[in-house]
Amino acid sequence: MKTASYDQMIVEAESLAPDLVRRSFLDRLRSYVPFLIGVAIFVWICIDVDIAPAMFLSGFSRLGDFLGNMFPPSSGGQLLRILNALVETFGMAFAGTFLGVVFAIPLGIIGAKNIVSFGPVHFVIRRVFDFFRGIPALVWALILVTAFGLGPFAGVIALALADIPVLSKLYAEAIENVDRKPIEGLRAAGCGRLDVIRYGIAPQVTPIILSQALYYLESNFRNAAILGVVGAGGIGFELEERIRIFAFDEVAFIILLFMVAVAVLDSISGHLRQKLA
Repeated sequence: MKTASYDQMIVEAESLAPDLVRRSFLDRLRSYVPFLIGVAIFVWICIDVDIAPAMFLSGFSRLGDFLGNMFPPSSGGQLLRILNALVETFGMAFAGTFLGVVFAIPLGIIGAKNIVSFGPVHFVIRRVFDFFRGIPALVWALILVTAFGLGPFAGVIALALADIPVLSKLYAEAIENVDRKPIEGLRAAGCGRLDVIRYGIAPQVTPIILSQALYYLESNFRNAAILGVVGAGGIGFELEERIRIFAFDEVAFIILLFMVAVAVLDSISGHLRQKLA
């Protein structure tokens, strides 16, 4: 009975969409072409960067020795210094995010096509955002450490410069997608452009701006640790210093402490973002 019912379903499906039920060999082969292309590209990349099983085996052997030297984790009697570096890292992330948001808000406003509707100007502004989005925070940090010297100042500016173009684009898109009815009502009442932005657009995009700012604060806290490795101070500098002297037990302690700090920050930030949603 089940077989007859199944056969009847097949017949009905063939009558409705014969090309999907009875596919030719060439059609089936074409469906595998993207997958085969992806496999070929992956194999080519592995060959190009010299990824081989022997390298994996030798690397895992050294990694095992490295992990063995990490336990038990130890602060090395410098817990206060490590905590100060962790606080400094959060300060870098907070200051960099704050500067990024402050500068991204006006740039996002002028980058929105419903604010600056002249096509060529809007195109140029967006392309400037895209150009600077291609420069990561680590590159900015390397440049700024060379210019201003070691320390968290270079890290703060590097984070801000990396965040500004990205946040500007996100804020511009948020402004472009606001509900048009309040804006049209304000314009019909004779309000000027600044009043429209203040009373029609700002209330709609403020939760988005704050939510994005919190998300980037989380991300920048992690990025700030990486910037410390190149001389921008904070927990990354402490980590790099101990790796250099092979104090792997202290490396493990710093990594575990940082993981706990990231988890706490992510939890608080996620809770606040839910409140804003």
